[in-house]
Amino acid sequence: MFGIGGLPAAEVLLAFFISSSLLSRLGVRRKRLLVDWGKQGARDASQVLANGGVAMMCVAFSPVTHAPLLLAFAAALAAANADTWSTEIGTLARRARSILTFRPVVTGLSGGVSLPGTLAQLGGAAFVASVAYAVHLAPFWPVAIGGVAGGLFDSILGASVQSLRWCPSCARPCETNPHVCGTPTTMFRGLSWVDNDAVNFLATLCGAAVAVLVASHWPNLR
Repeated sequence: MFGIGGLPAAEVLLAFFISSSLLSRLGVRRKRLLVDWGKQGARDASQVLANGGVAMMCVAFSPVTHAPLLLAFAAALAAANADTWSTEIGTLARRARSILTFRPVVTGLSGGVSLPGTLAQLGGAAFVASVAYAVHLAPFWPVAIGGVAGGLFDSILGASVQSLRWCPSCARPCETNPHVCGTPTTMFRGLSWVDNDAVNFLATLCGAAVAVLVASHWPNLR
């Protein structure tokens, strides 16, 4: 991203990476108690590609097209940041509800939303959009709107098509197989091949697309 997009692209990337890494340190003890979600541990290559793959492709093709791919790049990272901030803050909330049914769900499971998590999502998108605007890479509002749209799309996919499993021993839903108790889990909802990484990739793609659409329909929106 730095090699092709230069310092402005690197600054936007670092805004996402550094802020998300710092937030991951909040409430570590409480997060360790959330044994049902599948987003724990150090990031692996698939998670890196899921969160940064769309942004990377936008930067890679930006020199050979007239499409606003640097705008899409910033919005993809804004969506990733919105989702990460909402996860890191939302998992500290005591109560969460499904974004589709508004029924109570286990805190930390994909598709659950809370007021703190939603506010963090807005803040995460706005933060990356502010940095992109400050370094003259992209206008603020299209990036911010794209970031929020991608974060919401992530929650909707998490509550619908993302695979959710069931632990018969603990009699509770989870996102891992086996469960933390060691019991093999069975499919409970969603598609078996749609995991959190797939959802993150689609969410960043959504954020990039929405930002481009907003900028093309409202060119004066800065």
